[in-house]
Amino acid sequence: MSMLTDKLGRPLHDLRISVTDRCNFRCRYCMPRELFGKDHVFLPKNELLSFEEIERLARIFVELGVKKIRLTGGEPLLRRDLHILVERLAALDGLEDIGLTTNASLLEHSAEKLKAAGLHRVNVSLDALDAKQFESISDSGVNPERVLKGIRKAKEVGLGVKVNMVVKKGMNDDQIIPMAKFFKEEGITLRYIEFMDVGQSNGWDFSKVVTKKEIFDQLSDQFELEPVDPAYIGEVAKRYRYKGTDTEVGFITSVSESFCSTCTRARLAADGKLYTCLFAADGKDLREVIRSGVDDDGLRSAIVPTWKNREDRYSDERTEETARNRKKIEMSYIGG
Repeated sequence: MSMLTDKLGRPLHDLRISVTDRCNFRCRYCMPRELFGKDHVFLPKNELLSFEEIERLARIFVELGVKKIRLTGGEPLLRRDLHILVERLAALDGLEDIGLTTNASLLEHSAEKLKAAGLHRVNVSLDALDAKQFESISDSGVNPERVLKGIRKAKEVGLGVKVNMVVKKGMNDDQIIPMAKFFKEEGITLRYIEFMDVGQSNGWDFSKVVTKKEIFDQLSDQFELEPVDPAYIGEVAKRYRYKGTDTEVGFITSVSESFCSTCTRARLAADGKLYTCLFAADGKDLREVIRSGVDDDGLRSAIVPTWKNREDRYSDERTEETARNRKKIEMSYIGG
């Protein structure tokens, strides 16, 4: 089969699968408690894709060219028996990589089972090492030491580990250097993520963005960094290495240095909607298609045109006005 590409020639290479819209954190830039409080209605179980449905869709995506799958949420470790899904996905012929994005609060007790099931790596969200700051950002009552225990357990069982830090001015920009020093010593890649205007509820404006250049300049005062070539086409992170080590630091620069032109990601939300951009408003309902009883050709007929007609390039086109006024799906629903 020839490579499936969109209107801008971008291939379908990566699939992010959200397995739940629930999370045990209430990070202010993602699920602020005033909007996701006790009265918030999450998806009922019957509206979530089952593991069987996810496996079937994933198999078709792999047949269409997907090489990497990342499981996301919400917090994916809240989905019961997630290791069973990992085991099913790991058995897909042609899939090269399975990752998991997690806040790691539940990782210490599940890392071994996930590794045994076939998981390759975890991306852990951690925005501060200072306990008071971390508890304020995550609004969870969880201490960062619990997250660090999850990270250490993941390393111990042989999972690859990267740490993602969303940097927001006035929230945690004073943690840039402490985080770098800590994870350099741990030999773990740290990636700084520019505060993005995902969804409608995170109060984004450009004045709160700390750009890659600003972070890089801070790091350069403390460390000698050398650039690292991308590992594959469509790699999002701008990568650097601490000179004289094998430890890397990276930047996700959706705001200051758009990477739309090389974006190869599709996103499958927990309810089965297929989104072709993190900043999308609408998705193709694959749950409705799969539950209508169609065969695999019928599913392909829903997926292929959705990708072929894709022309999203939101970060290229972002202005203060579009960031403020364009309707976008919440990150807790679509996954990061």
